Amino acid sequence: MRKADLRRGSGSKQRQTGPRDRRHEVVLWLVRLAVGTVFFFNVTCALAFVAQPARYAPGFEVGGVPGRALVRGMGILFLMWNATYPPVLIRPDRHRTLFAVILAQQAIGVAGETWMWATLPADHTALWNTGLRFIAFDGAGLVGMAVVFWLLRCLTD
Repeated sequence: MRKADLRRGSGSKQRQTGPRDRRHEVVLWLVRLAVGTVFFFNVTCALAFVAQPARYAPGFEVGGVPGRALVRGMGILFLMWNATYPPVLIRPDRHRTLFAVILAQQAIGVAGETWMWATLPADHTALWNTGLRFIAFDGAGLVGMAVVFWLLRCLTD
């Protein structure tokens, strides 16, 4: 409610919003959409790795008890990595530094995955395909989140 409405005794409790306020809300929801999408798929993957590691072990060319432990451990690491996402989902405008940390983590992931993938011997097709899937998903997530981070930064600076 505007001060002028208060002085006039307006009974309206509706907040007046201008174009800037609407743009701000749209950007906040775009941030939530991008970060939330990556968070959803990361956590879904993590829980699948934890719950059914034997199903995913062949994609990493590992097996048996050590393979299941490795894949389950990766799932736990994914969950740890995603602990930073909820505050950004709730209040992206208040957690820009944490959002920057998420982008740094994502960039490190894409760079590391790409380096590992590029150095694989040619005869490891399953591992090569798994690496490519990780690079594609994490790369798309990085680009999407970087775009909305930039929008948020432009709007709040």
